[in-house]
Order: sequence, then C-alpha cells, then structure tokens
Amino acid sequence: MYQKILVAADGSDHSKRAAQEAVKMAKANPDAVVTLLYVIDYEKGRTEVLHGQSSEEVHLERRKHLVPLEEIFRSAGVAFETKTLHGIPGPTIVKHANEAGYDIVFIGSRGLNSLQEMVLGSVSHKVAKRVQAPVIIVK
Repeated sequence: MYQKILVAADGSDHSKRAAQEAVKMAKANPDAVVTLLYVIDYEKGRTEVLHGQSSEEVHLERRKHLVPLEEIFRSAGVAFETKTLHGIPGPTIVKHANEAGYDIVFIGSRGLNSLQEMVLGSVSHKVAKRVQAPVIIVK
C-alpha cells in the first residue's frame, strides 16, 4: 500500500486532476501522507523580478496556484503538507522524490507553460523517466 505520496503541483488543471487522483489513493490507506510539491522555476522568478513585481505580489501569485490544490486535500480529509522548492521543475522534482523516498508520484500531463513543453519536452515525461518510484501521469 502506498503511504508516502508526492503530488507535483503547478496550479494547472492537469495538476488539480492529479491531486484528485492522489486523494483517491490516499483515502485507501489511513496512514498515507501526501506532500504537495511546488517548484519555483528560476527562469520564471527572474522574469517576475524584471517586470518589477514586488516579493509580496510574487508570493501571492504563487499561493493562488496552491490554494485550490490544498483545498482538494483539506475537503477530502486527507493529511498533507505543502513543500516549495526552487529550481528547474523536472530535475528538482526528480531529485526531491528520489532523495525523500516517496512510494508513488502523481503529476499532471501538462503544466502552465505549454510553449516550454514543446521546445524542451514535458516535465511529466522527465519525471516519469527518472523517478525511482512509480509515477502516475494524469490528463
């Protein structure tokens, strides 16, 4: 039974559906704990600074992406924690998942940046290839 569940989140519709699927898995095991992981992309952070956004505005914008996902777990009564890391999303998720020893990882098939996915390949594909635990990619 999966007990330590990681959900990679970016606030996209696909990550919301991934969270809903993780809830189903977590409800099957009362001891399951979910970590909702949000990676702050270095490139995006640089763009926010260049456009003159204050740190408070940036923080509120990021929280806006996480609150609906947190509510999915809260309303389902599933224990969860939110973790924020800085880095390039794919490698950062992989490193964290492998180092922390998650039993399973949920990730949306597409994120918020579709142009970057077309040019560089999707984050979900990179995660599925490199994470040592089973990965469920949710459409």
